[in-house]
Amino acid sequence: MNLCDLKTIKQVMAMFGINFRKEFGQNFLTNHMVVEDIADQCCDHAHSTILEIGPGIGSLTRELAERYDHVVALEIDHGLIPVLKFTLDGYQNITVINEDVMKTDLASLLAPYFEKGPVAVCANLPYYITTPILMKLLESGLPFSDITVMIQSEVADRLCAPPGGKNCGAITAVLNYYGQPEKLFTVRADNFVPVPKVDSSVVRIRLYREKPYRPLHEGTLFRTIHASFEQRRKTLPNSLSAGFGELTKEELETCITQCGHPLNIRGEKLSIEEFTTLSDAIWHTMQSKKV
Repeated sequence: MNLCDLKTIKQVMAMFGINFRKEFGQNFLTNHMVVEDIADQCCDHAHSTILEIGPGIGSLTRELAERYDHVVALEIDHGLIPVLKFTLDGYQNITVINEDVMKTDLASLLAPYFEKGPVAVCANLPYYITTPILMKLLESGLPFSDITVMIQSEVADRLCAPPGGKNCGAITAVLNYYGQPEKLFTVRADNFVPVPKVDSSVVRIRLYREKPYRPLHEGTLFRTIHASFEQRRKTLPNSLSAGFGELTKEELETCITQCGHPLNIRGEKLSIEEFTTLSDAIWHTMQSKKV
C-alpha cells in the first residue's frame, strides 16, 4: 500500500469517512521519495526510538518503523486512529497514542524508551504551532538525540539563520543554545495534499549532550534574548531597557560595553556565545543591586 499515492489517500479517507482537518494543519505527503529521505536522515542510530508527532495516515510512520527499533506516534485527531490501525497493521514496533503533544507528559511516556537507547523526534509540524511544539521539546530537558521537523520554509530560514542575518530572531538564538540546526532540503508545496500555499523545508537539530555555553542563570539568558529581539529595530541598550525595568539604561550600557560591544549594536548581531556572556554581566549587575 503506497500511502503517498493520491488515489490511495483518497480511498483510505473515504473508507473511514474522514476529511482533511484544517484546524490540525493536515497536509499529507504525496511524494514517497521525500518520506524516505526524512526517515533516512532523522537519526543516525538504527537502535533508536522515534517519537513521531502527527503521523497522519502513517506514510512516514511505516518508513520509520522499517529503519528504527520503535516508533511512538502521537496523533491529536481521534478520527485518524482507526485509519492508523488499518494502515499500520502488521507492524509490531509502532505504538499509536491519541493525544495532543502539547498536553502529553513526555517524560513519563518516553521513560521506558530512554532506558533502552537513544530517542529522536520526527514530525511534520502544522505551521501554526511549530514554535510552541519545538519549545516544549527543547524545554522538556529530555535527552533527545535529534529533532527533525518539516516546517514552513520561511520558519526554517529563521531557525537556521546565522547571527547578523536578516532572518535571525529570538528562536534562532534559543535553538542554538540547545543544539545545531541544519536545513536538509526543501519540499515544494505540490508534494502535499491539500496543496499548501507555501513550500516546506526539513530541518534537523542535533541536540548537544553537553551544552557548550553555560550561563550563570538560564532564565536571565532567555530574558536577554527575548528582550533583544522584542524591538529589533532598536539598538541593544534600548531593547534591553524595555526588558529589564529593574536596571537603568546606564547599567545596561555598562554591561554591553564590558562585553566588548558598541552601544549601537542590535541583538540580531549577537551569537549565542555572546548572548551568554551578556546575560552573565546583566545577572551580576542585578545580583549586586540586591546586596
